[in-house]
Amino acid sequence: MNYSKSKIAGLSLYVLFLLVPIYWLLNMSFKHKEEVLSGLTLWPSNFTFDNYITIFTDPSWYMGYVNSLIYVALNMAITLTVALPAAYAFSRYKFVGDKHLFFWLLTNRMAPPAVFLLPFFQLYSSVGLFDTHLAVALSHCLFSVPLAVWILEGFMSGVPREIDETAFIDGYSFQRFFIRIFLPMIRSGIGVTAFFSFLFSWVELLLARTLTATEAKPIGAVMTRTISAEGIDWGLLAAAGVLTILPGILVIWLVRNHVAKGFALGRV
Repeated sequence: MNYSKSKIAGLSLYVLFLLVPIYWLLNMSFKHKEEVLSGLTLWPSNFTFDNYITIFTDPSWYMGYVNSLIYVALNMAITLTVALPAAYAFSRYKFVGDKHLFFWLLTNRMAPPAVFLLPFFQLYSSVGLFDTHLAVALSHCLFSVPLAVWILEGFMSGVPREIDETAFIDGYSFQRFFIRIFLPMIRSGIGVTAFFSFLFSWVELLLARTLTATEAKPIGAVMTRTISAEGIDWGLLAAAGVLTILPGILVIWLVRNHVAKGFALGRV
């Protein structure tokens, strides 16, 4: 009994330690800049929504969130569209060099984004894609597609091949079988893949900032605007940080069961 209580106490302290930075960020977001700089307080002495009002009324601020959501959604859509048939091919067919190709895909995921920064910048500048949402989405696909193929291949390999054969004997075309029968059977894998694709694209800043200027600037780049000759507006920056965390929390809540199943299957 004492051992269980000590475990609960230790876990509670650990969770509390993890939540302190989030609480402090939320606390700062309701303060004026002067109060933030004046010292540490556990609660705002002059509670204000001015920081959030600034973000929701200033187009240069809220468009950062819109831009980020657009290229994240594009990345997720392109990643799933490309990775689903590729993963099916790896899980169902054997061909020359399949293992080497599968390994090569994963090596792309292992490379840091900075390695591809200059090639992407020159390529997109020459074809007119610089400062577009599509440019950021395509650059992120280089990293999200290999991981998506690897995750989906594990889920698809767990589906018996007899299901494919039975469907084809019953007269199903491949497209109809794949969409109506096969995809619902791996919906957990699709949820896990969408989650990790969102996670990488939402938090990645180097490529997103370098490949955009004004029209598609992400929120991470917009947040640097708080740095001026007067110093850093910590309250405004904290409010932007809180709003940046919320989409991630929402996505985690929606796919939490799929992620748990992915860990159980050993592929995530």
